[in-house]
Amino acid sequence: MRVYAGIDALSGKRNYLVETVPAGPKAAAEAEKVRTRFVHQVDEQRNPRTKATVSQLMDRYLELLDVEETTWQRYEQTIRCHIRPLLGHLPVARLDGETLDSYQAILRRCREHCDGRRVVQHAVDGPHECTGKCRPHVCKPLATSSIRKVHYCLSGALGRAVRWRWITVNPLDQAEPPRGARSEPDPPTSDQAATILNAAFDEAWWGTFLWLAMTTGARRGELCALRWDRVDLDRAVATLRTSIAQHNTKTWEKGTKTHQQRRIALDADTVALIRAYRAQCEADAAALGISLTTDARVFSDAVDGTTWRRPSSVSNRYVRMCARLGWDMHLHQLRHYSATELITSGVDVRTVAGRLGHGGGGSTTLRAYTAWVAEADQRAMKTGVRMPMLPSSLQPDSKATPSPADTGPADAAGSPYQQIAADLRGAIVCGALRPGDVLPTVIELRERYDVSAGTANRAVALLREAGLVEVGRGRRARVVHELRVPESRERRPALRQSGRSTRR
Repeated sequence: MRVYAGIDALSGKRNYLVETVPAGPKAAAEAEKVRTRFVHQVDEQRNPRTKATVSQLMDRYLELLDVEETTWQRYEQTIRCHIRPLLGHLPVARLDGETLDSYQAILRRCREHCDGRRVVQHAVDGPHECTGKCRPHVCKPLATSSIRKVHYCLSGALGRAVRWRWITVNPLDQAEPPRGARSEPDPPTSDQAATILNAAFDEAWWGTFLWLAMTTGARRGELCALRWDRVDLDRAVATLRTSIAQHNTKTWEKGTKTHQQRRIALDADTVALIRAYRAQCEADAAALGISLTTDARVFSDAVDGTTWRRPSSVSNRYVRMCARLGWDMHLHQLRHYSATELITSGVDVRTVAGRLGHGGGGSTTLRAYTAWVAEADQRAMKTGVRMPMLPSSLQPDSKATPSPADTGPADAAGSPYQQIAADLRGAIVCGALRPGDVLPTVIELRERYDVSAGTANRAVALLREAGLVEVGRGRRARVVHELRVPESRERRPALRQSGRSTRR
């Protein structure tokens, strides 16, 4: 049975609906039913208007896709590598849920689409004599995030095919969607961050670049596009308006990823570092008889700041530097580090999301950029769960329980802020600081221990969480609790025998 269904929207040829009815005594009646169904589909415009293949649909989809160039390139690469080889030859009208589920199963088995065949991965193309570099193929599944990208491309293309009436039903609705991508951020530790900065400051621009990446959480393209007229050192604010995009060797300036500018506050140490770096840039320019313009790039290959640095070059240099230090790291992990440190120090998620340029009220920040921090977990366990006291028969022996006065030396071996907190705790224990006395100022702690203001503030925060000091806005931190050396071991059994119990 063959019914005319109009002109093919893609090829311009006559389009027919065709179905074969098996021979038999009821063949004529069955053919009449097929003809009636086809005629109703044509009248109601429920028939596919074209016999286009998936590859032709993808060509038309990319032609009309209105996205940024970098996004378009990623879509084109995904379609070229993973959609055309397996689905490109199939007619769009023949796609169904089973076909798409089988397609995703192939991607989960092997990213090279070998489907279990034994093949050899050759080092070069064309006829050659195999060497040790030509090895048997080992199947590696395609990453979940990449499978989701494939799903997004198919969803966008098939959704348009339904609107164009190339097909009547979206086959993706019949298929199982890929599982959600699992984010496992792995930022550097504070010790690793210090080592990275020490290695980077062999060159002033490189150390300043990584310092800003850690403190602001800005993307690499945003830092490459930063201009001097957008860094207000008097107000301690940096404004991020544009970003440098790159495809292969081509680079260009565009808007930020979220197409919104944001103002990021800078701490005193960062302002001092940028002032020193700018003075060095001006001195280098003056040595050549030129001067920096107000719109010069902060990080530039040229002395006059007229050009920007390539984002790929910055990333590759960071990977090589970390490899020399013995770590496998990439530059984007510094955004993870910034988000994790801010949230751990008590900054609310909305503020962190605003500094990083995230939307969704901070959900992206929590889901993808904040790593698990053991210190925050321990603090939550101390303050988050309120439980009754154990029965006297199950209470632990107080001889094995360290008192707050015994924790100072252990903390002193940790980070600098822990050492500062341990020294202040020791001063409270020995009576040098009594309830009502004020703690040394942050400036005094910075000069005494040669640390940053953030480290000194973090030490005071530890004492505040322990209930030893209180801090108010506009007032200096004061001691509110007195620590005493624990009682002698001879008196402890007597306290338990008298029936009195104490809470630590």
